[in-house]
Amino acid sequence: MRKEDLFVKNHILGIEFDRYLMENPEILDQIPDNAEVFFLPEDDLDLSRENQRLAGIHKAGGKPVVLVKIGRLSPLRSRLEDVRLESFSV
Repeated sequence: MRKEDLFVKNHILGIEFDRYLMENPEILDQIPDNAEVFFLPEDDLDLSRENQRLAGIHKAGGKPVVLVKIGRLSPLRSRLEDVRLESFSV
């Protein structure tokens, strides 16, 4: 997997996980301080395998590691409401 793809996919999952944590703050108690968090999406086996490989490297280095297993990601929808367009001419 290209580094760029790995970054983009993990970045998206990281944003979604942050949102999940804001809605479920009790989960934070399960994450040790200074832990490395790796996402294991069930619907992207390539990303999951690569993240497991990287997690193994960090664990071997003595860092605490948390694996976040993700069943699926819901379709992206806009949260905008009451949107109106106005014409603006210079």
